[in-house]
Amino acid sequence: MINVLHFYKVYYPDSYGGVEQVIYQLSEGCSELGINSVVHTLSKIRAHSAEKYESHWVVKSKANIEIASTPFSLSAISEFKKLAESADIIHYHFPYPYMDMLHFISGINKPTVVTYHSDILKQKYWLKLYRPLMMRFLDSVDVIVATSPNYVKSSEVLNSFKSKTKIIPIGIEPENYRLSKSYSDKTIEDKLPERFFLFIGALRYYKGLDTLIEAVTDTDLPLVIVGTGPLENEIRQKIKAKNLKNVLMMGAVDNNDKNLLLNKCYAIVFPSHLRTEAFGITLLEGALFGKPLISCEIGTGTTYVNIHDETGLVIPPVNSEALASAMKSLFENPDKAQEYGRNARKRFDALFTAKEMNNAYFELYKSLML
Repeated sequence: MINVLHFYKVYYPDSYGGVEQVIYQLSEGCSELGINSVVHTLSKIRAHSAEKYESHWVVKSKANIEIASTPFSLSAISEFKKLAESADIIHYHFPYPYMDMLHFISGINKPTVVTYHSDILKQKYWLKLYRPLMMRFLDSVDVIVATSPNYVKSSEVLNSFKSKTKIIPIGIEPENYRLSKSYSDKTIEDKLPERFFLFIGALRYYKGLDTLIEAVTDTDLPLVIVGTGPLENEIRQKIKAKNLKNVLMMGAVDNNDKNLLLNKCYAIVFPSHLRTEAFGITLLEGALFGKPLISCEIGTGTTYVNIHDETGLVIPPVNSEALASAMKSLFENPDKAQEYGRNARKRFDALFTAKEMNNAYFELYKSLML
């Protein structure tokens, strides 16, 4: 049995983002391989000592203050040190600047791995202050894991640590997307066009939503948007102002309805235009369901999941004409779209299952114990 301590700023059920999903998949999936996982995180909602979450444990320290999307906690210092002393391996999830501080303050000498989920892009002022600590932290850990070769190539930071960087793609568990044959939701199904493009994601600044809305303006291309976020009201107002009858906003949906939409959609459209989008879980979900994919070339894992003219189409970012053209091309060529979808599923099975990811981390953990 290998004891692994994961550390990140937020976790289930407070937040269900992409990093949290990776931690969950590793904590649950690796338990079958003999890995005992504990997740240490911070919480503004409720702090607690060890609490069981399915087959792994979660410890939440009270978040006292948050600066530039970085929560800090005084109690986390002693709690992390205690948890780290009991762990065989400490698995950090980057970026989280307070984590770097905690790493050095605790003085724990244990094998360490960092999953490098993304560069810091938005907080440029804070990055200048943080960079010396960040580089020292990354230099001090044993292994850095990137989620795609594309990101390693395009990240200035990762290029400084090539000798210690491994690539383990993110994977998802197909069983979590199994659609019951008897399941249906008439309130949703009655609203859906026969064929439609599907966008799923948080409605945030880096998701390319302005480009997407512009692309379907003055077309008959049917689009369904699933998700909530800071831009929701703005997007709704644009759809109303443009009188876009071909766009349907669903807001938040539960997992059953999301799987239903993934199953029924014609293709996935994923127009994220900034490197903040480091991978693209929605692209994996579309590939799992055998759907053709449309994404932008931004030098990240999105183009590792979606290979141009093999699993779908890759276009330049912030280019509504190119996006509209790609959508029309798929819509008017169903045979080609189906071919892309089949290829996407094959690539998913080969590279992006949770089993592949879990096994790769298991081998990494074992190597750190030697």
